[in-house]
Amino acid sequence: MHPTAIGPTARLTRSRRPPILPHSMTTEHRGADFRHSYTKDKQDLLRRLRRIEGQARGIQRLVEAETYCLDILQQVEALTAAADGVALLVLEDHIDGCLAHAVETGRGQPYIEEVMAVVRRTMGRRGPRREARARAAEPDAI
Repeated sequence: MHPTAIGPTARLTRSRRPPILPHSMTTEHRGADFRHSYTKDKQDLLRRLRRIEGQARGIQRLVEAETYCLDILQQVEALTAAADGVALLVLEDHIDGCLAHAVETGRGQPYIEEVMAVVRRTMGRRGPRREARARAAEPDAI
């Protein structure tokens, strides 16, 4: 068996990533009236995701055919832009729906913090802006 192949006894495990929602919130128990904010764009999201899936298969075929590197990179850029479009649409719907509702009901702060944590992760930044400002304001030790 190839060293990276998954054997018959392999088990799928949950990611070690921290949960998206704060511990005070849960996605398990929802009322009958609950609806994700992206539901209104579900068909558009699914169409975009199917297109991305096709792009990924196309890139795989390019690699199998040993296509020129820059041609592959151009297709990867197109796939990345398409994935970014999906992310922005879901984020926009979340802010417009879930976050707005949480703010209106006085429970917005945990949602705001989670949105910012996801945006920071996406942008490759880890700490809140105020921590960076505090560090920048510290006098330099010479």
